[in-house]
Amino acid sequence: MTQHTRTAGRLRRVVTSTAAALAATVLVSGCAAGSGPAAPATGAEPTPKETLLAAVPDDTDGRFRFAGKDSDTNLSGLVDPAAKGVELTMVVKDAELGLTTRMTFLIVSERVWMKVKFTGADGLTGLPKLPDRWLELDRAKLADAEAAPVWEGADVGNAGPLIEAATAVEEKGDRKYAGAIDLTAGTAAEVLDAEQMTALGAAAKAVPFTAEVGPDGNLSRLTLQLPAAGDHKAYAYVVEYRDYGSAPQVTAPTGAAAQKAPKAAYDLLNG
Repeated sequence: MTQHTRTAGRLRRVVTSTAAALAATVLVSGCAAGSGPAAPATGAEPTPKETLLAAVPDDTDGRFRFAGKDSDTNLSGLVDPAAKGVELTMVVKDAELGLTTRMTFLIVSERVWMKVKFTGADGLTGLPKLPDRWLELDRAKLADAEAAPVWEGADVGNAGPLIEAATAVEEKGDRKYAGAIDLTAGTAAEVLDAEQMTALGAAAKAVPFTAEVGPDGNLSRLTLQLPAAGDHKAYAYVVEYRDYGSAPQVTAPTGAAAQKAPKAAYDLLNG
């Protein structure tokens, strides 16, 4: 099973780095996808880990909703494998400034748009003024072409790489599971940022997790309990998938709902 770990991770890095750049500007101004795992041999009962891996969404699944969170961000949106489409929104709060940045990326195949909204910005200067429309990005105008997310598979919450790195999985009944994950194994380390991994040290080899599978056999929730380490407080890394087959379609915006991104949008993303 090959899983990518970049789509949601990219968005987290894009938005948090953008928020950090915004904070600096304001202050200066004065104010995944892989397919499922190979099936067990005929007649063999799948292990709990194999059952969980088989439940991870892939490109053959219907549309579904996604939600996730880590130590300081919340992410939500839609995934539409048939359209190679994702709509992901991240909210980042700067408690010191009282500023909340809400950034949404819309991906349909190779095309990408964004929307940005600031709240709590009264009295702050230096924030870019952007149209309230979908702003289509030209990757060639980005200082880091890898910054904008792309379609990399249905498992946008990176559940697959994490479960693949599980060293112990037990079934707890009623489609619930628990165990430990070695975040240093495979591509699991890419789910967290480098600072977090360094701070965790040896603890990264046995991070406890729980998971739930819905009645339809699809993964509904995965939760990692990250311990406190260094300057990082303990927190839960949560991935939720729901409404399989009934979530709205992801489509490219048309007409007055969209426009080419203005220079201010690239200035924002390029820091």
